[in-house]
Amino acid sequence: MKKLVWGVVILLGMLTSCSEEENNSSQDTVMQLISPRVSAMVENETSSYSPLTGVLEAYPCQSQSSIYFGNYTQGKLTPFYGYYIIQDGHVTGDNNRVLNLPEGSYNMVYWGTPKYEEPTYSTPAISEPGLQIGADLAQLYFSLRANGDGTYMPVFDMVHAIKEMDTSEDFQASLQRVVAGLKVIVKRKDNGIFDSDILKMQVQIGGIAEKLNVYTAEPENQTKTVQFDLVRSEDGTSMSNATVMLFPSAEHPILDLVITTQDGKEHRLTKELQTTLSANTRLTLQILLGEVLPSERKGNFTIENWREATETIEFIVEE
Repeated sequence: MKKLVWGVVILLGMLTSCSEEENNSSQDTVMQLISPRVSAMVENETSSYSPLTGVLEAYPCQSQSSIYFGNYTQGKLTPFYGYYIIQDGHVTGDNNRVLNLPEGSYNMVYWGTPKYEEPTYSTPAISEPGLQIGADLAQLYFSLRANGDGTYMPVFDMVHAIKEMDTSEDFQASLQRVVAGLKVIVKRKDNGIFDSDILKMQVQIGGIAEKLNVYTAEPENQTKTVQFDLVRSEDGTSMSNATVMLFPSAEHPILDLVITTQDGKEHRLTKELQTTLSANTRLTLQILLGEVLPSERKGNFTIENWREATETIEFIVEE
């Protein structure tokens, strides 16, 4: 009987010891999570740098792959990616979701959304894919969001990078812009005032990519048309827009200027552009009309400057 009692005591002791070891092991796992210092800089053609103000998202993938690893939140592995609010190149505020990762190497995918003092289109939109642990980012896409009339909305300014990193070092990345910018200014050739009979003026730009690959940022299916409104100037001599962001276009995209008059009629002027809207290109398009139409850790984040382009086209309206 005594042997049986001692056996039970020894067994309980072993179970307690194992339980304590498991708890200690679990605690050690949590304690071994690392929050890397994150920084990202992009050198432009003039070897200067532009600090990022905006949002940076960090997607840790398994080493040397596009398979999404996830991120530890409150000690549990979740699909929630790293999310950082950046002001003048530094992480700011308390609303950041920092990366917490076990020690090791990761293939980091970065997406950023810069914000500028210069006015940009006020209601950009994209459709984002659902994200799960183990998902292949190379099979996921950021897509245009439809207007419901066969056209699509402008997108956010977006920058991207991929870099293999180890938790023993700072996470550093070179972000590159993967969208194009377009600003349109419409004037009368005689610099006169637009007739009050013009109700609204819209731009439709064709040959725009439908989506960007989440892993590579490569554009696909450059067949879609993006539409946006132009705003009349206070003196009535021009119609223009704050810069819109677009996924890259096919070569020589088609531009339609759609003018709607007070009677509800639409007048469409069409022109093939000579400039391709490639990634990191901002096109300022001057349109001249010949006649009035009939009635937590801090890091530095920067992005490269735009490559500027301008193009002038004329629409001569025959009476």
